[in-house]
Amino acid sequence: MNILFVGGTGIISTACTELAVARGLRVTLLNRSLRAPVPGARTIAADVSVAGAAARALAGASWDAVVDFISFTPSDIEARLRLFRGKVGQYVFISSASAYQKPLTHYLITESTPLANPLWDYSRNKIACEERLLRAYRDDGFPVTIIRPSLTYGDTVVPLAVNSWQKSFTAVDRMRRGLPLIIPGDGLSLWTITHNSDLAKGLVGLLGHAGAIGHAFHITSDEALTWDQMYRMTAEAAGAPSAGFVHIASDFITACIPAMTGTLLGDKSHSAVFDNSKIRRFVPDFSATTRYRDGIARTIAWFDADPARRQVDAAAAAAWDRLIGAYERGARAAVARFRPAPRPPRHRQ
Repeated sequence: MNILFVGGTGIISTACTELAVARGLRVTLLNRSLRAPVPGARTIAADVSVAGAAARALAGASWDAVVDFISFTPSDIEARLRLFRGKVGQYVFISSASAYQKPLTHYLITESTPLANPLWDYSRNKIACEERLLRAYRDDGFPVTIIRPSLTYGDTVVPLAVNSWQKSFTAVDRMRRGLPLIIPGDGLSLWTITHNSDLAKGLVGLLGHAGAIGHAFHITSDEALTWDQMYRMTAEAAGAPSAGFVHIASDFITACIPAMTGTLLGDKSHSAVFDNSKIRRFVPDFSATTRYRDGIARTIAWFDADPARRQVDAAAAAAWDRLIGAYERGARAAVARFRPAPRPPRHRQ
């Protein structure tokens, strides 16, 4: 099969590129750089966001499947429809499991769970992209398949609920220095974190699958852990088993740091347990085999292999310290206010 990955150098797409090449697919990456992160993949350099640039770079080409990792808005989708109509056997759109209904009305998420997220623009845009693509499928036969990843990580990302995504070693640095980390809520909600190598098995297995056209799939691990468990597994892998954690309500966190509203109230403060039976029906050999305990140990080993990788987001860490300070001051004031006044001593007659 002749496959085009639009993007191809991110957390999810790199793992998919590696697996597709290993399975003998002819993989081309369309991105802004000629750098090919995976041996065996070909690269076409063009900025797909620049009008006409991708069309010129891909002139005359057709593809058995295109996987689009970097469309986020309906206007992106309109551009892709113009670019690939009549030139692709299957167009795979990478959406997001954060598009699922918030709050959930049933704990187990399936592909038929409603799409509705009033709290995160990112998710609402992904929903709008899906709706446009399904309309193109119904009206014009555009061959779309939709993938909804949940929180997915690999060797280069520490995927905790309150962390710096760009400099995700920040959380591990705090653990090792004995500084507290924030866990949203009481730490007992269930969440599913997926290793990128596992997601790649499902996605690559769908490429060229005519029966998958018109369908949506989420592809996640079957291991649902509490945030407390995942933070403690991370601390153990980092060699900091006595790391300290502070549980803070998500609405308090977002009141102090509004930029986290989408990713917390619109996503990670809710439980996320997925039914993966649909992807297993379409890709019978799909199995998520990387436990979080093992995957996070690999991630931390990657950071430790090169000190230059262990970058810290000082601004994020300072914001967390201010948040923890505000929470602890409020807790002390509440305790003082509600603690019963001491009884006067009783005197013997």
